[in-house]
Amino acid sequence: MSEVSMTVNGRKVQALVEDRTLLVNFLRDNAELTGTHVGCDTSQCGACVVHVDGKAVKSCTMLAVQASGSTITTIEGVSGGADLHPVQAAFREHHGLQCGFCTPGMIMTAVDMIRRHPEGLDEATVRAELEGNICRCTGYHNIVKAILAASSEMAKGAKGKGRAKAA
Repeated sequence: MSEVSMTVNGRKVQALVEDRTLLVNFLRDNAELTGTHVGCDTSQCGACVVHVDGKAVKSCTMLAVQASGSTITTIEGVSGGADLHPVQAAFREHHGLQCGFCTPGMIMTAVDMIRRHPEGLDEATVRAELEGNICRCTGYHNIVKAILAASSEMAKGAKGKGRAKAA
């Protein structure tokens, strides 16, 4: 057993857990955040993607003890407030979900993807970077549209902030 402590969505979470406890289970069982889904148990589906210290990670591939001391953001904390994150809003607007099971992981992957490509994204890049996320319902078309729309919207917002600072 190990004492694990991390900041999850701005809140400190501590627990005594078995050394083999996966981060996904820690988040669901100890932090009581069930938006991070357990999908395939083989790290192929991406339903469990969270951000660990700002980077997208499949939480079923990481032990909770490995994440101890880290800052974790889950789907519940991605917006940072009452309003939807631009990626969440784009998924809603462009119908980028159907059953919704893969959606938290898709959104967390998309947020990280957009962060790493602030200059913008194209369809080929989005499709290539979604290879680690499986959706069995949508055929990906609307997911890709949503990510491209969010990327464009967020790039406009970043440029607008830059102009305001320069003025």
